[in-house]
Amino acid sequence: MKNYKGIITLNKNKRGCYILDTVKGCSGRSKERPLGCYDNCYANAISNRYGFNFSNIVKRDFDNDKQQFCFDFFRNSKHEDDIIKQIKKIDMPFVRIGEMGDPSENWLHTINICKIISKANKPIVIVTKHWQEISVVLLKEIEKLNICINTSISALDTSEETEHRLKQYNILKNYCNSVLRIVSCDFNKNSFVGSLMAEEQNQLFENDKIIDTIFRPSISNPLVVDKIINVKKIKFLDSSILASVHNCKTYFGHCSNCLEMCGIYEK
Repeated sequence: MKNYKGIITLNKNKRGCYILDTVKGCSGRSKERPLGCYDNCYANAISNRYGFNFSNIVKRDFDNDKQQFCFDFFRNSKHEDDIIKQIKKIDMPFVRIGEMGDPSENWLHTINICKIISKANKPIVIVTKHWQEISVVLLKEIEKLNICINTSISALDTSEETEHRLKQYNILKNYCNSVLRIVSCDFNKNSFVGSLMAEEQNQLFENDKIIDTIFRPSISNPLVVDKIINVKKIKFLDSSILASVHNCKTYFGHCSNCLEMCGIYEK
């Protein structure tokens, strides 16, 4: 399989969100989880579709065409300038990091990139599962930037993963706009496992700043096959998809019409 290239690009996804990934790939995809998290990682599925190795983490950087110095302050390149200009012109109020890769795989690099693109004066949203813990030094750097960190979490996570992610979410409150991005499901309470997960999910929703994200499983997902979650067909943009909908009021459309904007606006 191919590996992703190491050059940063700014892309617009189908929902109208602008993505600048600092890394491609994620350690959530492994031998134990060949299909990625919850057996339905869309980033892993898309990577496989186009022949890319999602389990291989690739750092994405600017194509610096001038001499490099020891300090980021002196970094400069035409590529950096072009990306900053592009971000300034986007028709969304923020730029997002973390779609086809988890930024936590290289926190130092991610924050260094954030320093550079902050020149565009747009809020930066980072979506992460915190596979790697962020250092105290970098927390101090985050405090200086306009960053909103979405900690992705679900009742489908292991107890260890849940504990770790909640800890990171709470630590980050002291340094930036910290949001809990809950991948929710309509759990089947007639199932023993489903009823336990439903209770865990209720506890997640008791946190103070949250975003609800609808889970989109395949028909062959073990959670569907074993009837742990309930699913139904819903409209998504111009197509019909299978989803497990915890709250029918959860917004699930084009990002330009979303009120939450990945948490950059206070509820």
